Amino acid sequence: MVHTEHNRSKNSGGFALIIFGALLLFLAPNIYPEMPDLGTVSLFGGMVIGGIGFYLKFIKTRQRRT
Repeated sequence: MVHTEHNRSKNSGGFALIIFGALLLFLAPNIYPEMPDLGTVSLFGGMVIGGIGFYLKFIKTRQRRT
């Protein structure tokens, strides 16, 4: 059909990664306060996951339009 590309879903899961990264960033260090190493790893992991989600949601779609 002619309009198959237009009707296709454009969800890449970027928004879900942003939400998951934010939850990991804020909640994980508070769950096990007696393990500071785990809190540090979850802090950086949340930033990385959120950054990947931000790239997929906003940066990648802008590059495709131009």
